[in-house]
Amino acid sequence: MPGSFAHLHVHTEYSMLDGAARVDDLFAEAARMGMPALAMTDHGQLFGAVDFYLAGQKHGVKPIIGTEGYLAPGSRFEKQRRDTAEPYSHLTLLAENQTGYGNLLRLASAASLEGHFYKPRMDRELFERYGEGLIATSGCLGSEVNQRLLKGDRKGAAATLAEFRDLFGAGNYFVELADHGLPEERRVTPDLIALARDLGLPLLAANDLHYTHKADAGPHEVLLCIQTAAVLADPKRFKLGNGAAEYYLKSPAEMRALFAEHPEACDNTLEVAERCNVQLRFGENLLPHFDVPDGHTLESWLRAEVERGAAERYGDSFGGEVRERIDYELRAISELGFAGYFLIVADLCRHAREHGIRVGPGRGSAAG
Repeated sequence: MPGSFAHLHVHTEYSMLDGAARVDDLFAEAARMGMPALAMTDHGQLFGAVDFYLAGQKHGVKPIIGTEGYLAPGSRFEKQRRDTAEPYSHLTLLAENQTGYGNLLRLASAASLEGHFYKPRMDRELFERYGEGLIATSGCLGSEVNQRLLKGDRKGAAATLAEFRDLFGAGNYFVELADHGLPEERRVTPDLIALARDLGLPLLAANDLHYTHKADAGPHEVLLCIQTAAVLADPKRFKLGNGAAEYYLKSPAEMRALFAEHPEACDNTLEVAERCNVQLRFGENLLPHFDVPDGHTLESWLRAEVERGAAERYGDSFGGEVRERIDYELRAISELGFAGYFLIVADLCRHAREHGIRVGPGRGSAAG
């Protein structure tokens, strides 16, 4: 059936009050409209991924995990503002599979740990290393491609599109079209369509949403005022699209109407939704495997090691309160399935001491 997915901005740390859509309400409305999928593209991070995923599973709408990445103009390690460029632009990334989800996490981590300058920024070198399993789009008006077009640099926009097509691979990079009633969007759209045709790139229809229903535009304006310490009466206050009430969850029919002249853009949106299949795993013990001597289980080897240590401290014939306490602690550890954890920590501490690395006493009875 006709449909689309929307870019969902539930902005977390960096724009906490930018999104007014509760994910549960959002997926409930998407399910009511028969939409097959929604994509989350938090700005620069993936903090909302788990809640978003669980809400999608609950309502039977596929959750697509992504991010609207901040792209450094050059190297992410360059931490000074260039005279001719903003410190970052935008790029949309979606995880197609488990490999892509892992790479998305790596990209977000590297952006925060290595590229943070105004925002957590990625760069092209990171995409070369961690681009596998990802689907990328040219992005919103804040993207490098659209910023070049708005400045009249059509040749530069074409070069950027070709570069990212080669970085992510044929079929994994799309030219994003959006229509929120903004004159800037309508100004760049003809160029985007022409460049996509010239470069052999597919179009993709997207909708940026910050609230679930069109009627929520007013309350969202209040949120933006709180975020920017402004008042509604201020004509110069920050507004989305100069106050346009178009950042809501549009129905499949509305999206088809917006892009009636380019139905392949909506078709490609559905194709991407079908391609993206990430499964998050919960409730599993993901501790590394710890090898124990033949004839031992994790629990029996932990007991042997504890009793060896107790003999060093209390003598070979320890008993009484020492024996009683050891039995009590080991019983609790075994019942909780933590024997392997304690063996791993003990191994780390042993290695540290043998190599002159200081190990503190730790907090609590377990560490002690």
